[in-house]
Amino acid sequence: MESLPVPSVQSMVAAEGGAHVPPRYIRPRDEAVATDGETEIPVIDFQRLQLGHDEEMARLDRACQDWGFFQLINHSVPEDVVDGMKANARGFFELPAETKKQFAQERGQLDGYGQLFVVSEDQKLDWADILFLNTLPVQNRNFRFWPNQLAKFRSALDKYSAAVKSIVDFLLVTVANNLGVDPEVIANKCGTDGIQAVRMNYYPPCVQADKVIGFSPHSDSDLLTLVLQVNEVDGLQIKRNETWFPVRPLEGAFIVNVGDILQIFTNGRYKSAEHRAVVDMKKERLSIAAFHSPSVHAVIGPLKEMVAHEHEAVYRSIGHDEFMKLFFSSKLEGKSFLDRMKKL
Repeated sequence: MESLPVPSVQSMVAAEGGAHVPPRYIRPRDEAVATDGETEIPVIDFQRLQLGHDEEMARLDRACQDWGFFQLINHSVPEDVVDGMKANARGFFELPAETKKQFAQERGQLDGYGQLFVVSEDQKLDWADILFLNTLPVQNRNFRFWPNQLAKFRSALDKYSAAVKSIVDFLLVTVANNLGVDPEVIANKCGTDGIQAVRMNYYPPCVQADKVIGFSPHSDSDLLTLVLQVNEVDGLQIKRNETWFPVRPLEGAFIVNVGDILQIFTNGRYKSAEHRAVVDMKKERLSIAAFHSPSVHAVIGPLKEMVAHEHEAVYRSIGHDEFMKLFFSSKLEGKSFLDRMKKL
């Protein structure tokens, strides 16, 4: 599991003023994009879910089936924890280029500063830099890549990691109840060593913003992803009925999306959504994604409670470790990875 090293886009823009866009970043964007106000992704009230409101649980069920995305409001993460995480994400990308290089990804590592899913020397590149860190289980943390130049980085990420994990744990219980599955079935797949990783994304402005992609179209590999918008620049888009829909984050909300593993667990009842990030011509954009997956020892395949007869299973079953190796060694191309998981 590794990605080929690529230049820092942030450094490239700083050095050249962003006037020149290398050919490896240029790619056509000719798909239809919905206009403002054409539609909005569902909004789920976390407090109402906690209170057991049937209507809110049904709304969550529909969102997971029909959209694969929703915005989560009235969640339980304290404002100071969110603000601390935002400040440290900004702080990292404001460090001098030479300092950030100290945290560059190493061969065979996902952790670190750089880019993921670069599997060939000639593939098109994303207009972004990232810092990817494994955060849970705690023994997976490689502090070699946690910047110590920022005094509060480790404590801020530690608090944020625990807070969003708590939200996901509750959402997965609600999801199980909606599916008619004992919540322990999914909980046991995660165990005490369920995986969480946090990816901080920096998208520099680009004079040819309509000809580059900040993050290639893809679906996430995990159970649930929580995305936090760090600044006021939008860029996330989701694909629905062959049209890209811009997501307008609500203040204080998390954007939550269904991952491929949850689609596999539910045998296709819940659907991960293809999404991408676009960039702005004049302003940088920052976001933070927290990915939540089962234990590395779990088997990834349709839950038996979701498949009445074995021949009805849409997806094959493989070990989570093998699943992740396949995912991170693949180029991002829409939902093509999930298609490879289908039974022949």
